[in-house]
Amino acid sequence: MHILIVEDKRSFATHMGRALEREGHTVSLAYDGHQALRMGRTAAYDLMLLDVMLPGIDGFDVIKTLRGDRLLTQTILVSARDSMEDMIRGLDSGADDYLTKPFALDVLLAKVRATERRIPLAPPQVAQFEDLILRPYLCEAQRGTRVVPLTRTECALLETLIRRAGTIVPHRILIEEGWGLDADVSFDSLYVFIRGLRAKLTKPGEPELLHTIRGVGYSLRRGAAC
Repeated sequence: MHILIVEDKRSFATHMGRALEREGHTVSLAYDGHQALRMGRTAAYDLMLLDVMLPGIDGFDVIKTLRGDRLLTQTILVSARDSMEDMIRGLDSGADDYLTKPFALDVLLAKVRATERRIPLAPPQVAQFEDLILRPYLCEAQRGTRVVPLTRTECALLETLIRRAGTIVPHRILIEEGWGLDADVSFDSLYVFIRGLRAKLTKPGEPELLHTIRGVGYSLRRGAAC
């Protein structure tokens, strides 16, 4: 699994990280609430170990904000605050589990293994380009903090563009991916869908990511199209 550890005590974060890496996991570290929000919003993690008492924004508010943004990453709150009220607050904020400090490392590893068993063997893939995230299993995209619902066709088109980001995707490929191999869909119809998708993904002041390559197709890239 890819695990995000959010812990302001750097030596403790490193200690946990090394133990998890020995178990075969990939580990990323964050040291305050602002980092946790930024990383949680822009990258796909299987699990977040989130300390409660953090500089800037505490763990309760971090998980509540991420859940409000419809981020579904499994999250274990880790805290020295062991009152029943704190545990209830953490779980009500959106955490999946609550682990109180101090704890034996074996207990943490057991909780991580339990979390891993709850994750489907073949989880739906999240696709990402720059600050644009696509969750095909929900038919939704996220640009920064904005969550955008998509139709099934828009979702298929965007997934194809993200998977081929930086290249020109021909009209015919997009039609095949969006409607099927034998679909009788005109380039004009494709244009209408792309125009609608572009309007959803890019608001005033945001860099344009979806570009038209006249006579050829479309391209997802940062900056002006060639």
